[in-house]
Amino acid sequence: MTLIPSNLNTRLATGLTGWFNPSADAAALVQAQGSLATFFHHPICLTTAGACCAAAGGGVLENEGLVVAIAGRARCAGIGDNRMDALLRVLAADYRTLGSRILQKLSGPFALAILDRANRTALLAIDRIGIQSLYYVSQPDNLLFSSAPAALTRLGSFDTSIDPQAIYDYLYCHMIPSPRTIFRGLNKLPASHFLEWRDGALRVEPYWLPQFSEAKIDTAAAGREMLDLIETAVRRETTATTGATVGAFLSGGIDSSTLAGMLARTVGTADTYSIGFAAPGYDEMEYARTAARHFHTTPHEYYVTPDDIAAWLPQLAVATDEPFGNSSLLPAFCCARFAREQGVTLLLGGDGGDELFAGNERYAKQRIFEHFKRLPRPLQTLIAAAAKPLAGVPLAGKAHSYIRQARISLPDRLDTYVFLERHDPAEVFSPDFLAQVNTAEPLTLKRAAFFAPDHASDLNRMLYLDWHFTLHDNDLVKVNTACRLAGVEVAYPLLDDDLVALSCRIPSAQKLRGSTLRWFYKEATRGFLPDAILTKKKHGFGLPFGVWTRSDPRLLAITDDALESLKQRGWFQPAFLDQARRLHREAHAGYYGELVWILTMLELWLRANTHAALAKA
Repeated sequence: MTLIPSNLNTRLATGLTGWFNPSADAAALVQAQGSLATFFHHPICLTTAGACCAAAGGGVLENEGLVVAIAGRARCAGIGDNRMDALLRVLAADYRTLGSRILQKLSGPFALAILDRANRTALLAIDRIGIQSLYYVSQPDNLLFSSAPAALTRLGSFDTSIDPQAIYDYLYCHMIPSPRTIFRGLNKLPASHFLEWRDGALRVEPYWLPQFSEAKIDTAAAGREMLDLIETAVRRETTATTGATVGAFLSGGIDSSTLAGMLARTVGTADTYSIGFAAPGYDEMEYARTAARHFHTTPHEYYVTPDDIAAWLPQLAVATDEPFGNSSLLPAFCCARFAREQGVTLLLGGDGGDELFAGNERYAKQRIFEHFKRLPRPLQTLIAAAAKPLAGVPLAGKAHSYIRQARISLPDRLDTYVFLERHDPAEVFSPDFLAQVNTAEPLTLKRAAFFAPDHASDLNRMLYLDWHFTLHDNDLVKVNTACRLAGVEVAYPLLDDDLVALSCRIPSAQKLRGSTLRWFYKEATRGFLPDAILTKKKHGFGLPFGVWTRSDPRLLAITDDALESLKQRGWFQPAFLDQARRLHREAHAGYYGELVWILTMLELWLRANTHAALAKA
């Protein structure tokens, strides 16, 4: 259970929860279901021998001893009728013959549970990109699962102490990557993975990996296909929920502008929602206005202020499922809340385009480093040795820095900017804390994801890595959480499985042509999107927290109090926390402001979500 302010929506409109215990008595199952289901809006509940399950935004079916539950907007290959009752019956029938291979037939965002009491077996899975989520607790005689981890911690029955490794991973990644969670006894499914529980034995594996191709394509035809797929996905999402009032996030970037245009094409006059900041270098409202004018949308603008941060930061920190350090959560929430106040019930989010079609600057940067990596290793060593003495010379120093980074292999080179790679962890954490963690774990997880696809280029491996770490564990968590707390649903047309499949067919050289990011996508949308949008640099809903906090005593009070409290936990070096505050005030407000935000969000979450805090409630 979590202490969350009452003016935030805390219940999930879409998700699963349940308890599978083949030996449990009926009374225990009924009691567990009553507790689990309270975290969901209008759940459909089912209790039967050995299992209880509830689904919101989905359905539950008992069929000849099988319990099948699914949440989300799944589609099943081979059936023309994807209504919920038909989908559940097909899943029950196919599971008996296919087992976990049934997942190959599913597409769309979903969380799935199939519980088989007779064979003491359970299957859990989430969609390929991980739009939906599932947390789980595996024990020798039972399996607990939920899209809302607070439902599981409320039941207890497992180790809910804070995991030191999760704290380290959080500071490294600014979130806690799958499969670990903040609690020792709780895990979460990574994207495109399934879990099989068989009489206490656990197996967690991917059921899907992308098949990237470098075969030549008809660029123009593939571009037309892409636009058709995006339009189809937008139409599908806007008609999936009867009576939904639909709007779209609009930052003025390529992806949100594409969706704004497709929504306008689909519904006529589209409502778009944009966030601005009265801070130099952060406001992109003019690009959003350009897109709104071009597609004749009805624009709705909201300017985030320090007042919003002071009001919402403490509340959002408490209400996230786990400590979450992406500062864009707050402007995303303000935008979603603004849309909800205008009557919107479903927002279209433009997440995914950069990770499918190569739109992030780091992809082009890594290609520059790879030129050096292609040299014979003896020549690399010779050049590096010659450049080392010149490290202190201004222009030559840049060459030395390039060579030093280029000699690091992917994916490790992507993390050379990470705070805990640039600073000795012993300067950040206490010795007792470091003795409990594996400082190599974040990179180990990233290497596993990077090398998972077969026969993939370095670019495509970076994209797949980002599907897990940037999308599933970060950006989708951000937008899903912002919309849940605002009381509005969200859909991601650019993450439609058919569009994902198309992106895998686009050769690497056309996703990233030279140093031109998203070359294929830009060519496909040329004439549809305004030129000003196609040529702008990527930005998003960046928050000027560090800049504003310097001059706002309310924000300084929040952060100073949080960092002082964090000292008492014994995890961090007090000198590090003091230095973070000092450098934020005296050096780089943006860079160190982000560090202060991450630490503040951690402490505020811990205060409200530990046993000591809950015992006082």
